[in-house]
Amino acid sequence: MLDRFKEDIAVVFERDPAARTRWEILTTYPGVHALIMHRLSHWIWKQRFYWLARFSSHLARWFTGIEIHPGAQIGRRVFIDHGMGVVIGETAVIGDDCTLYHGVTLGGTSWNKGKRHPTLERGVVIGAGAKVLGPITIGAEAKIGSNAVVVKDVPPNATAVGIPARILDDQEKHRQRDDMAAKIGFSAYAVSDNMNDPMIKAIHALLDHAAKQDQQLQEVMQQLAKLGADIETDAEVGKAFDVNYLNKIVD
Repeated sequence: MLDRFKEDIAVVFERDPAARTRWEILTTYPGVHALIMHRLSHWIWKQRFYWLARFSSHLARWFTGIEIHPGAQIGRRVFIDHGMGVVIGETAVIGDDCTLYHGVTLGGTSWNKGKRHPTLERGVVIGAGAKVLGPITIGAEAKIGSNAVVVKDVPPNATAVGIPARILDDQEKHRQRDDMAAKIGFSAYAVSDNMNDPMIKAIHALLDHAAKQDQQLQEVMQQLAKLGADIETDAEVGKAFDVNYLNKIVD
């Protein structure tokens, strides 16, 4: 239990740059309070004291603005940021390292008994206001955009946006853009293909062009290496025949 408590504190420092001290987290973060209180109500629920479990979760909702059914299963290092308006249903399952923002609903679409709420695998991130409904599975490391309404399974590492949610195509291109942006020191945060801003489209075109040139350069280097060329040595030899380089030596 103590290890889980330490993880709750550490994960806030990891995912929220506004966090300053442990005391601040313990006293002002409703997401942390809700998870701690849920562990108690979930334990009571498993002992079959159903009314007492529901009452304790009701108190937690009153204190934090976050409603978690005591029957829900929540893994380790889960972070609920801000938290107001979050609703998590009875048969929901949340894996380790997931992140939920305010206004998220993990709800059901049926009045039938049994599994009727979503399952989030490891590392899922759900944006503010998103609604994930029904006994569906959100794959590991998937991302759900803000205010999306998800009613179908989302594969691992995918990004789902819109109403109803759709999977963004060409995940490989998004990864290449992120890698190239990081390589040249540019942050493409919040840049989306769905935006019609011509500046954003121009930035995407530049990133795609730079990624293509980088790939072509790598292929040329590989071919030269296969031919036995020593790039560094050849570059030094080339300087010896460079007129400007010779003029600098004379000066």
